[in-house]
Amino acid sequence: MKEDFLHYIWKFKKFNILDLKTQQGESLTIIHAGQYLELSGPDFFNAQIMIENQKWAGNVEIHIKSSDWYAHHHEKDDAYDSVILHVVWEHDTEIFRKNNTEIPVLELKNVVDTSILNNYQSLIAPKSWIFCEKQISQVDDFVLKNWQERLFFERLERKSKAIFELLTQTNQDWEAVLFCLLAKNFGLNTNGEIFFKIAQSIPFATVRKESFEVENLEALLFGTAGLLDTEKEDNYFKDMKFRYFYLLHKYQLEKYSIEPVQFFKHRPDNFPTIRLSQLANLYHSQQNLFSNISVLKSLQSCYDLFQITSSEYWNTHYQFDKVSPKKKKSLSKSFIDLIVINTIIPIQFTYFKSIGKEVSEDFINLLKEITPEKNSIIDKFSSFGITSKNAFDTQTLLQLKNEYCNQSKCLQCSIGTDLLKNK
Repeated sequence: MKEDFLHYIWKFKKFNILDLKTQQGESLTIIHAGQYLELSGPDFFNAQIMIENQKWAGNVEIHIKSSDWYAHHHEKDDAYDSVILHVVWEHDTEIFRKNNTEIPVLELKNVVDTSILNNYQSLIAPKSWIFCEKQISQVDDFVLKNWQERLFFERLERKSKAIFELLTQTNQDWEAVLFCLLAKNFGLNTNGEIFFKIAQSIPFATVRKESFEVENLEALLFGTAGLLDTEKEDNYFKDMKFRYFYLLHKYQLEKYSIEPVQFFKHRPDNFPTIRLSQLANLYHSQQNLFSNISVLKSLQSCYDLFQITSSEYWNTHYQFDKVSPKKKKSLSKSFIDLIVINTIIPIQFTYFKSIGKEVSEDFINLLKEITPEKNSIIDKFSSFGITSKNAFDTQTLLQLKNEYCNQSKCLQCSIGTDLLKNK
């Protein structure tokens, strides 16, 4: 038995509410269960009940046992002085306020239908991956679709918090924030955080000024990444190194110590040298990138905007001083899809939220144009009968797994409550 199950029982009145009596033998009528805010203090705020002929308004606290009140030291906390009803699964001791008046208690174990309890115990049976893996395919499609929209916007809200923090750090410079987010995206999982630190350590005012000469942008990125710290005979490498130290002196920049970028386990097209060159070329070709990104609505317009390549040197190299067969290094559609999912949509969402503009459907429609992501989480859901048609589906499943399944929040999940109700 867990308290979140009792919260669910109380919130949705999943028990026999007729002829209720407190443990003190007084009649009890529930007018309003209160608001479940998940804040510190009592569990439900602003509840309304009738005890005998007296109406009470205040808060409700819920525990497995009455004695948990003392185990949690609520008798010492002024926040619990306003509790008008103590709801418990099992009543094992009387509870008193500081003024020595007894708090009425409602015991639930004898008024909850056994089918609800059986469904709950089945739902939280020992899991191998998620609790409901054997039942999730039974969830009503209408419930699932509505829950997916909620999950999607929860995910965007979480990402927007980090973007708003970046805006504060950059004095509300949307272009500077976009540069950091794109850098992280270009670094993928392995180099994402390193690329992000690289972008943060270069003042965006410097990026703006030097964007007209792509070699200078590349030198700044390569140098900050520590890729120019050695000595090589390659003329391009020597030129990059000369430019980097010239720019450090010109702008009085500090030489930051950032952990080394990783080449290991990357396909050559994802080598940090290639991705940093492509990022430099993007900012060389797009002088007002945020303005252009903020108006994108279709996937094709995203593909058009990101039609960039690495610099010519990298057509015959993946690393400095090592010649490779000639190949033009363009951004693939699948890579641009990741940019749309992880950068374009989150920064658009945050921007439009900041100006009070509602364009929620546009984000959903854009994601539905993108093929579903491929990873172990999506594959596992598919094995349970939850298939993904597009990136909207996969993004919602990632949110579901990470924020609900992994944290055992079954009773705060529409899938869990639907299974509990209908099983």
